[in-house]
Amino acid sequence: QVQLEESGGGLVEAGGSLRLSCAASGRTFSNCAMGWFRQAPGKEREFVARIASGVSAQYADSVKGRFTISRDNAKNTVYLQMDNLKPEDTAVYYCNANGRTWGQGTQVTVSS
Repeated sequence: QVQLEESGGGLVEAGGSLRLSCAASGRTFSNCAMGWFRQAPGKEREFVARIASGVSAQYADSVKGRFTISRDNAKNTVYLQMDNLKPEDTAVYYCNANGRTWGQGTQVTVSS
């Protein structure tokens, strides 16, 4: 069973950058499809990005060209580099493993 812990959230001005990290426990991390999702107040949780072995990274249209997902299997960590942030990116960001396991989330707030 993989356990996940996100970090790196915070308050940033529009146009700024943040890098989120998701540290995973467990020996099978390299085999996991890892994803980032987000949930804004009053809205449903939505897909942001996904990375899996042998498959090109996938992104929501709203973040393409601004966000980059990557992973370091040696560190059991997946990252989400977020550039050119917009106020509408404000949300709690969650890490996900294999579509089943969730982290506790990290808050990202983008001020205009």
